[in-house]
Amino acid sequence: MAYGGYDGGLRELIHLLKYGGVQPAAGVLGRMLAEVIGDFNQIFGQSEILVIPVPLHSSKLRQRGFNQSELIARHGLKLSACGRLRLNTKLLERTRITQSQIGLTRHQRRENLRGAFSVSQPNELSGREVLLVDDVFTTGTTVSECARVLRRAGASNIYVATVARTLKMHANSAKLEFMDESQLVKAAAV
Repeated sequence: MAYGGYDGGLRELIHLLKYGGVQPAAGVLGRMLAEVIGDFNQIFGQSEILVIPVPLHSSKLRQRGFNQSELIARHGLKLSACGRLRLNTKLLERTRITQSQIGLTRHQRRENLRGAFSVSQPNELSGREVLLVDDVFTTGTTVSECARVLRRAGASNIYVATVARTLKMHANSAKLEFMDESQLVKAAAV
């Protein structure tokens, strides 16, 4: 699920954080994420949910100075009413440098990310529910690859929450429908 469309003021706010380094924007984006997380409360199981931000490669993290998805997740969790959420920023790692996804076709995006993520402690995931957090959902390729790796490591259910979603056919929609793993895989494969 996503808070809104990746356009206008929301796009500008994400760009301020991601490319301008204006970290206070993460607080506003985190508030939006908290609303999305609230929509998941009805489908989460009763156990603790691991919240995993999509990781940056260590070189990109050094260059930018922060992971925007992690900052948004931290702020969102502070405002979330769900007390069973636990942030884990070490479990999923980006193990190789990938090029920017901007301008790539779906096939190129999939190839760019294949094998780019790994799980550092699979025993932490066994049978656990995961809320994967990213700033923007474009084609679903990044979250699909992350979900594939998390599922293979033992996660039972994987939910995806983003602040923004590119909305080509549903430009007036503010909330997205739930997507299961097979739908995410299909979205990444098209």
